[in-house]
Amino acid sequence: MRRIGLAFSAIALVLGAAAAPAQSQKSGVEKLYILNCGEGTAGDISRWTPGLNEGKSMDFVDTCYLIRHGQDWFLWDTGIADAVAAMPNGLAPADPKAVTWRRPKTLQAQLGQIGVKPADIKMMGVSHTHPDHIGNVEMFPQAMLYVQKAEYDWPGANNEPRFKPSHPVELLVGDKYVFGDGSVTILSTPGHTPGHQSLLVKLPKIGAVLLSGDAVHFKDNWDNRRVPSMNVNKDQSSASMQKIADTLGKEKAQLWINHDKAQRDGQKLAPEFYD
Repeated sequence: MRRIGLAFSAIALVLGAAAAPAQSQKSGVEKLYILNCGEGTAGDISRWTPGLNEGKSMDFVDTCYLIRHGQDWFLWDTGIADAVAAMPNGLAPADPKAVTWRRPKTLQAQLGQIGVKPADIKMMGVSHTHPDHIGNVEMFPQAMLYVQKAEYDWPGANNEPRFKPSHPVELLVGDKYVFGDGSVTILSTPGHTPGHQSLLVKLPKIGAVLLSGDAVHFKDNWDNRRVPSMNVNKDQSSASMQKIADTLGKEKAQLWINHDKAQRDGQKLAPEFYD
């Protein structure tokens, strides 16, 4: 009997040891950090609100997001180039009606506060390829870049590519589960640009949040479904806003609007986080 008892004990120890790693592994998103990726002032916001606000100035913010999923880090948008932090008067646009951007904090410094090195980030995505969203992409030359094929193929200035051809990339056509478990989903939301995309993140405590990118620029535009005059396709823009609204309802999600200063002023910034 004693031998049988010992045998069962040995089996239990083996099974326990085998099960322990599985029990200790976490799945899904653990943390989401909001990063200050720029602050600016628009000279005339009528381009974002056609027919309204002619000559009215407005403050904007520019936001990036860092997501911890298990042992992986995923970065969404990279903001204004860190080099702008060294410009005393900010980065002035060619058109005075557009946004003059400043960089109060560099992206690299904010990552350092969290204890993350650029080489730690193996995956990243951008909502679209305007300069205030891709300014630091090449800080992460090893990171797999998720971008819609329509955006990647869209010619840049002087018909040049928008990313270095050497940068690893996965070209998307539609929505994408980043980790395969539904916790982080890239949503195709074209209209602002040909391959614009938004991001749905499911957090364990606060629930789902949908990161707008520039499918919507600030709350008043969202509430009134206004399409900025610079968008490449008005019908696609409207359809994408409806897709976002449907997703918010289905997932009972919050909408976090990238450039909305009033909303971001009420949020926790890195090194604090949401979970």
